[in-house]
Amino acid sequence: MTTPHPYGTPGAPHLAVRGEAHLETAPDLVRIAVTLTARGRDRRATLDDLTRRNTAALDLLKSCGDAVEHLETGALTVTPELTAHGRGERVRAHRGTVRLTADLGDFTALGALVTRLADLDLTRVDGPWWTLRPDSPAHREARQQAVRDAVRRAREYAEALGTTLAALIELTDTRTEPEPFARSRSMAFAAATEDAPPLDLEPQRQHVHAEVNARFTLQPPRL
Repeated sequence: MTTPHPYGTPGAPHLAVRGEAHLETAPDLVRIAVTLTARGRDRRATLDDLTRRNTAALDLLKSCGDAVEHLETGALTVTPELTAHGRGERVRAHRGTVRLTADLGDFTALGALVTRLADLDLTRVDGPWWTLRPDSPAHREARQQAVRDAVRRAREYAEALGTTLAALIELTDTRTEPEPFARSRSMAFAAATEDAPPLDLEPQRQHVHAEVNARFTLQPPRL
């Protein structure tokens, strides 16, 4: 049995092409991060302040109902701050932080939510980060367009040689989709003023890129 030549033969020449697709579409999800801080000389009072602020932030986030699709508590730290000078381990203050992360699928509540969160005491809001869902139809459409682009290019090369495509022998997806929220912009929000109007936050358009490598056999051209 003869092993096929990896680069083809005069009787069955190979053609390798790349197909690409670039789409722009509206995002499906937006993420915000909320960092709550408390600081004081008394450890218990600091913990009480942190607990109160954490509860207030969670209540605000949960008041959005189904608009908040995912809510989780991340890093929690409570740290004693030692005096810079002097002997011994003297604690001058206690500092506590807790970080919350929320993903919203409904953007209508985002502006008001961010404004109200930023108005809380010693609270930092980061975001928004926009992204597509992993199962967004835009990913499928981009992949399909990349395949069609590869076939179109291969047919153009075959036409230039005065022949046609015979068969597809390999198709490789060479584009790895980015992790959710990985390429989105970020901005921090300072504390809002009293009765501040909701922020007008425009969703960031998402760019989807798909790429494939394809190999075909050609009908032997007459050169």
